[in-house]
Amino acid sequence: MRGLFSTLIVVLVALMIVTTEAGKNKKEKNKGGKGGSDCAEWRYGSCVANNGDCGAGTREGTCNEQTKKVKCRVPCNWKKDFGADCKYKFGNWGECDAATSTKSRTGTLVKALFNVDCQQTISVSKPCTTKIKNKPKGKKGKGKGN
Repeated sequence: MRGLFSTLIVVLVALMIVTTEAGKNKKEKNKGGKGGSDCAEWRYGSCVANNGDCGAGTREGTCNEQTKKVKCRVPCNWKKDFGADCKYKFGNWGECDAATSTKSRTGTLVKALFNVDCQQTISVSKPCTTKIKNKPKGKKGKGKGN
């Protein structure tokens, strides 16, 4: 019984070693193929929408002689004006400017994705609304037969 137990332990240890080595070989094969993860200084271009000026798209990355494409998304709202890669924290909307019938707010840069150059602060504006929106929150039954 003791011999069987020892043999089982040896077999399990051998199996773990073989599995670990197989995993290392798999990682090494992937390094040189798509994208070359051995490169440390990847530089990415801006996200380009596949159709139109917003929605799903791709961005190209280069490092030394290597290139790769990465999936991305261009926002389909006012954010596309300053790019999907610059993330800002916005303050509250200001008062309505009677002369232009717009209100504005500023945003401070929080994060620049893919090392893109972003403005530290931006200002966005939108038309003033005169009517109050009565949009019900949390509509029940949404998605089921509606």
